[in-house]
Amino acid sequence: MSDFIQVTTTASTKEEAAKIAAALLEQRLAACAQVVGPVESHYWWKGAIEQSTEWLCILKTRREKFSAVEEAIRANHSYEVPEIVACPIEIGSEPYLEWLRRETAG
Repeated sequence: MSDFIQVTTTASTKEEAAKIAAALLEQRLAACAQVVGPVESHYWWKGAIEQSTEWLCILKTRREKFSAVEEAIRANHSYEVPEIVACPIEIGSEPYLEWLRRETAG
């Protein structure tokens, strides 16, 4: 099992995505955060298909930090049910992974 994960969440504004990224970086819960957008999202919500413009926040961290990452995202997010999903980083350059490990230590 990989020690490292990439967590994604979406936000309704670039400012909210940047706030989430900053909070995770300041708490050393992520080594890197990328804000991408705008993206067009289509999804089911409360019985209807919705469409909205969102900003994607991609966070690199360690698997053991997921619970704290989830809590920090929820604390800084405006959505009732924010996307908070993680995928394992199965392989990566060793210098990058060592940097990720070092920057999320503690």
